[in-house]
Amino acid sequence: MLTPFEYVERFVELMNTGGSVMWVLFVLNIFLWYGLGYRYLILKRGTKGSVRRLIEKHEKRGELQAMRGMLNYATVDALDAAEEAKSMGLSIRKHIEGALLPYYSDTSKYGILVKTIIVLAPLIGLLGTVIGMIETFDALQNSSMFSQGSSISGGISKALFTTELGLVVAVPGLIIGRILDKKAERFELEFEQMTDIICTKESHEI
Repeated sequence: MLTPFEYVERFVELMNTGGSVMWVLFVLNIFLWYGLGYRYLILKRGTKGSVRRLIEKHEKRGELQAMRGMLNYATVDALDAAEEAKSMGLSIRKHIEGALLPYYSDTSKYGILVKTIIVLAPLIGLLGTVIGMIETFDALQNSSMFSQGSSISGGISKALFTTELGLVVAVPGLIIGRILDKKAERFELEFEQMTDIICTKESHEI
């Protein structure tokens, strides 16, 4: 059984086999999963059901104790904005849109970071492979590997580590990122629907 220190030692040894590019990919992977984790936590809908039903619940003020997700908080802020705009004689739609603006921003936060890393990771991995191949063939040209065919294959194998890691970083990020993008798009549609429903109800009351 390996000790934690031995695990770390082997990990560092493995990363060093691919050169500095491996560490770059490792850092990118940390940023990628931070962005994905943040988006996963922030894009929690909360109460299930239609937007219209959610608005009706919050209008009765009986669901405030069940604030579990972004849509719940957005509904409360939108209703408060509508009441404020109504009392001040301002445009209800614009006031609601202003109140929901931070929520629109939250749905897209770290989205560009995630997409950028997904595109960059395979390219950086390929760059590491090219660098490794150049170093291998340079060593072959200098005859330092000429007598050992296994050393040549070992050098090429190490060079391919970076491409492998680049794909390992990018592929899960691409799949999970796309799922979260779909959730963000759904939120934006629900915010628009929320604005329309509240504005329609307020106009009928006037």
